[in-house]
Amino acid sequence: MPCLAGEVRVMAIAGVLGPLTGRALRQLAHVSILDMATRLAAQAFLAALPMLIAVASFFPDAVRRELLRSLRSLIGSVGPVVAQAEAMTGGEDTVLHSWGAVGVLVALLSATAFTRALQRLCERAWDLPRSAVRLVAWRWAAWLLVWIVVLVVQGALHQAFGAGAVLGIPLQTAGAVLLWWWTQHLLLVGRVRWLPLLPGAVLTGVGGVVFSAVSGLWLPRTLRMSVERYGALGPVFTVLSWLIVYFTIVVFGIAVGRTLAQEEFLRRRLGGADPASP
Repeated sequence: MPCLAGEVRVMAIAGVLGPLTGRALRQLAHVSILDMATRLAAQAFLAALPMLIAVASFFPDAVRRELLRSLRSLIGSVGPVVAQAEAMTGGEDTVLHSWGAVGVLVALLSATAFTRALQRLCERAWDLPRSAVRLVAWRWAAWLLVWIVVLVVQGALHQAFGAGAVLGIPLQTAGAVLLWWWTQHLLLVGRVRWLPLLPGAVLTGVGGVVFSAVSGLWLPRTLRMSVERYGALGPVFTVLSWLIVYFTIVVFGIAVGRTLAQEEFLRRRLGGADPASP
């Protein structure tokens, strides 16, 4: 009898897992996971990171050092992004103010292309139409500013502000989940309630932290090898490839999070997964 009960439970789990997997795969195809991840990675590399460097050129020395530590914890000690950040910690006025106010403004406006792509991902995952520009324009800038702040504190957060990585990793994971939870709600203009967005935030936040931790084992070595083999151009392709994998995790988390929120076992606990009235 216990053996029979175990078989029944396995069959029940398989019966649930099969349809759920199918729905998740259809959702990933619906959002075009690889195309969307590549688009986000390209926009992050070509628009968001230059904006970060431009804005950081006006940060105080202590803030720039924290940013440099955060970048090193994410993508290793070499590479074009870290090299630019290291140049800005030297204290030379010609370096710090080479962008100028107009350059920073242009970089900030260009970086909204990344936020717009992220907004499109959220809307496509939840089958929502595009929001009017007047409703979301300020949200693009707000997200970028919050992202800069979060990135600056990543290094300190990873070490739990001096307490060590044992406490830092759970703290960093909680921060990532909160960031992606707020990101979805912000860019969807509140058209989806908070609780249904939680599964996607958990998948994206946890997946991103795990990927960053694992990539820390191979990315620095890969960047060094790319410098040795291909010169200054090598790290560009390495970092871009890293971003594509990272944003594949982001697209997967947000898209599958919507699928999970619609499952009956979570739907009842989350208060429904249908978009809220604006």
